Amino acid sequence: MSAGEVLVCDPPAAAAAAPAPAPAIGLASAARRAARAAQDFLWRVRRGDHWCGELESNATITAEYVLLRQALGLDLGCRRDATIRYLCGRQKADGSWGIAWNLPGDVSTTVETYLALRLLGLGEDDPRLAAAERFVRAAGGVERVRVFTRINLALFGLFPWDAVPVVPPEVIFLPSWAPINVYRLASWARSTMVPLFIVFHHRPVFALPGGRSPESTFLDRLWLDPAHKRIPYRSSVLETLRRHGPGWKAFFNAGDAVLRVHDRFRGSAPLRALRARALRACEAWVLEHEEATGDWGGIFPPMLNGALALRLQGHALDSDPVRRALEAIEAFSISDAEGFRIEACQSPVWDSILALIGLVDSSADPADPRLVATRRWIEAKQLVNDWGDWKVYAPEIPPGGWSFEYANTWYPDVDDTAAIVVGLVKQNPASACGAVVARALAWMRGMQNSDGGWAAFDVENDRLFLNEIPFSDMDSLCDPSSPDVTGRVLEALGIAGERRGPAVDRALAYLRRAQEPEGSFYGRWGVNYVYGTSNVLNGLARVGVPASDGMVVRALRWLEAVQNPDGGFGEGLESYADRTRMGKGPSTASQTAWGVMGLLAYRPASDPAVTRGVAWLVSRQLDGGPAAGSWHEEEFTGTGFPRHFYLRYHLYRHYFPLMALGRFCAAAGA
Repeated sequence: MSAGEVLVCDPPAAAAAAPAPAPAIGLASAARRAARAAQDFLWRVRRGDHWCGELESNATITAEYVLLRQALGLDLGCRRDATIRYLCGRQKADGSWGIAWNLPGDVSTTVETYLALRLLGLGEDDPRLAAAERFVRAAGGVERVRVFTRINLALFGLFPWDAVPVVPPEVIFLPSWAPINVYRLASWARSTMVPLFIVFHHRPVFALPGGRSPESTFLDRLWLDPAHKRIPYRSSVLETLRRHGPGWKAFFNAGDAVLRVHDRFRGSAPLRALRARALRACEAWVLEHEEATGDWGGIFPPMLNGALALRLQGHALDSDPVRRALEAIEAFSISDAEGFRIEACQSPVWDSILALIGLVDSSADPADPRLVATRRWIEAKQLVNDWGDWKVYAPEIPPGGWSFEYANTWYPDVDDTAAIVVGLVKQNPASACGAVVARALAWMRGMQNSDGGWAAFDVENDRLFLNEIPFSDMDSLCDPSSPDVTGRVLEALGIAGERRGPAVDRALAYLRRAQEPEGSFYGRWGVNYVYGTSNVLNGLARVGVPASDGMVVRALRWLEAVQNPDGGFGEGLESYADRTRMGKGPSTASQTAWGVMGLLAYRPASDPAVTRGVAWLVSRQLDGGPAAGSWHEEEFTGTGFPRHFYLRYHLYRHYFPLMALGRFCAAAGA
């Protein structure tokens, strides 16, 4: 611990001032009954000694699984009908597929899903594909798809490889001190891109049902002009200068032109040896980062690209690294009445600690053997291995974080680690001074950015100019500080007794700068300002920031202002692109819980906004069937990449309301 940082090993301080007079006894009693029913549901869906709910995304993950199997020559027939049922079940009325069910159709998602269904045997004249064709053409045709979709199409000769950005494998040689290198990319981008360097070199064209062709007509009905497929992926340097002036966009566009010239001469004698060395270095990086289970980063895109890259480098399908990779991908599969699908990721550590917090908050017995078993399962997942990409820029920090997934030793994340500290100390306050929590706190302190905030996976990963690279059309190549993660870290530090010191002071200064003019805080990993504001308020309360502080006053006032007339809270995905939609949307269970918990960090249980939110949760709880005790929620309230990729955690609708009900009951003396 650095000088000035204080860790006080005493029972955690209360999160807020003593509650005002209790609300109506009827609501408190109802909330207590609802919490008991919610506890019962949570125990019913437990998987052995932990929890892991479905992590739903959009159809592209399953579509890309189909594309991978086609590329590798693997059987598509055994799950054909179940996969078609799932993909067609996600199709919108206008024939499209979207990045979320309640957002407009997306041309890239639709094209990839259309291709997958064609590979599964649906004909062009199938009514579902005909509807998709009409949507794609009305949206501008295949010409309008994003870069990653271009790559997926190029794998089958459906888009020219020379209409895909050039990223030569020699990038692997750029040193970590260089302003641009693979470790300046966010962890998810890095683990996705390094295997893609190999793919870009080989530029494979895999066989379609009709054969192999670099100029296939398989999707020509989706093109507005199939005779002209070499659609530029960037403006020319002169056009960029005219529109944007000198800057990073012009620099990277010029650099792309230079790299394309370099790539044309890759077969020349001077460059051939360098390219061979670069491919070997990329291959070694991919092999080193593969988990014993076959996973890469615990997320689907690096796993798909890793398997493909190794195969292109000559590893047989039955070789150990490729076999393990394919088995890891299969472990992400779900097959039920909705059909066969692939998850983008799995969230057992995250789900388990949040379920534990929900149970403890709602007065479950901390000594319950089931809770103790979950705690032990979580503690055993702490990463004490002395490797991980985070060490490139923070080599002096001892390990001690947790990752999100079953198998991911290279990328622990700050958000999970902070939540685990909160849960462990709540379940057993004495653990605040134990070795497990001490390691976690030391690792988190070391991961604090120079701006005072925390990001998810990396330290000082804030080179936002990298998003101007032609390859980046999703604005997701960086992992800068975010208020929602910073708020949770403050909550962890505070509950463990560290309520003052340099780390806390710097974080508070960061949050003061990050607060929106309206009073809210941005939610990078949850939708959106309701989530971020709730996390920050809970963190501020835990480190003792008073209710009179202007930052707190403005945040609470904003939460009250966006509460829906029905008492709930809701916020649509549109708020990531449109600030006028901030905090606006139909009430949902998870977002109502976030709103209630944000208010309860400072307000008494009798506060009208609190009681209205709790009443919403109580009145919407399901009381029959297998989901009795839970809540209905179809909205995506988790975020992968703002504006581009969203997540629906199937347990969010449950453990967050349980936390809110439990905290309300405690504040009300119920």
